[in-house]
Amino acid sequence: MLIPGFLTADNTMTTMARWLRRAGWHPLHSGFRVNWSCAERTVGAMEERLEALVEREGSRVAIVGHSRGGHFARVLAVRRPELVSGIVTLASPPLNPDAIHRLVAAPAVAVALLGSLGVPGLMRLSCFLGDCCEGFRDDLHAPFPDGVAFVAVYSRLDGIVDWRLLYERAAFRVEVDATHLGIVANAHAYRRVAEALAWFTNQSSD
Repeated sequence: MLIPGFLTADNTMTTMARWLRRAGWHPLHSGFRVNWSCAERTVGAMEERLEALVEREGSRVAIVGHSRGGHFARVLAVRRPELVSGIVTLASPPLNPDAIHRLVAAPAVAVALLGSLGVPGLMRLSCFLGDCCEGFRDDLHAPFPDGVAFVAVYSRLDGIVDWRLLYERAAFRVEVDATHLGIVANAHAYRRVAEALAWFTNQSSD
């Protein structure tokens, strides 16, 4: 399953999906129109989609998430490790305001304000600070489950997220040369994703 980043949709992962399909994998999109909704509500819907995929395929699913999509991947793995073979996060920032460039954080605040004012389908300020997404935030920082592989792909050329703060103790870290947005269309990143998927498959068969 491929999960796009904040303010983007499934079509941003189309090139990666085509490359993975040619390499012999079976990529599936998340179903996102735009990734700007409440995290708790979104991850609940994705959990249902994940259950359906596992029931249909008969095996656990690997998840590749870009930026905020990596947050969803991690939370899904924490909540439902029996459904997830492994996750790959691409330039996914921690929940740390200091990790994200201020000019880029501004759209997130604007979307949350619009959602708080009643615009349907958008995340709200309570997603960051209130009870709305408290469970999501807790799971994002919860210990990562044993038996689920984790690869975090990052770049020193990110430009949006401070790569020095992209630290995840549970993850095997892999560096590539790519910008934050360009990592989803980067040949080096694609190879790292394919290597991770092969690792997940071998782990599951052992």
